[in-house]
Amino acid sequence: METGAASRGARAASPGGGVREVTARCGLVARGVLYVLIGLLAVRVAFGGGGKEADRQGALQELAGKPFGGVLIWAVGIGLVCMALWRLSEAVFGAAGPEGDKPLKRLASAGRFVFYGVVAYSVFTFSAGGGRSGDEQSRDVTAKAMDLPAGQWLVGAVGLGIGVAGVVIAVQAARRSFRKHLAMGGASARWRKAVDFLGVTGGLARGAVFAAAGGFAVYAALRYDPAQAKGLDDTLRSFTHTAAGPWLLVAVAVGLALFGLFSWALARWREV
Repeated sequence: METGAASRGARAASPGGGVREVTARCGLVARGVLYVLIGLLAVRVAFGGGGKEADRQGALQELAGKPFGGVLIWAVGIGLVCMALWRLSEAVFGAAGPEGDKPLKRLASAGRFVFYGVVAYSVFTFSAGGGRSGDEQSRDVTAKAMDLPAGQWLVGAVGLGIGVAGVVIAVQAARRSFRKHLAMGGASARWRKAVDFLGVTGGLARGAVFAAAGGFAVYAALRYDPAQAKGLDDTLRSFTHTAAGPWLLVAVAVGLALFGLFSWALARWREV
């Protein structure tokens, strides 16, 4: 514990250390907002509720309908920019923890920087009156990728990567790997158990969604049919076509909302 505290102090004292902490925590709050809203929208879908899609676009539409909705959307977009900058700083300077300087860790952070940069761009595009549903974007991107040389293999490889990432996310959640990134020295046992519950259930649901989306991309590549690729909304709706019916979607939707709460817990206790 003393070593961890010393390392946190050293990072905070380093140039940009305070900025890095602020960007990380703002980014985690923004991510939590999106996941909570997507989870709630998916629950509506499970019970036959119409209206907004259970994806990022639907979450932003939900925010837009609230008082000061435009301000809230910009706040989420800025938070996601902060998330991207935090991941960029990890790629350049290394992440927190004894293994944060490893090349694989830096590469993963670089990938997350690109991902959150794209998400932030989509939020600002929506704020400016543009943007399409995640399902439409997924099909269009898949179609364009398949037109490239060896495009079918490219789509299959990306889908496989997303699917594997989903499995990894779920396994890490089940093993409570997130604990090594938490600084909860002053937290009570009740808070520790609550964060454990949020991290496990939320991570399992998030991993299941990633794995399913990756599977659909692989299927689209095998069929050479971009229409088989699915965005977040269609991926979530596909859970209702299993033997468990809408109840599986309810379980996944609640898990995604809990992952949003877990993101807020990380904003409080994540070691950055």
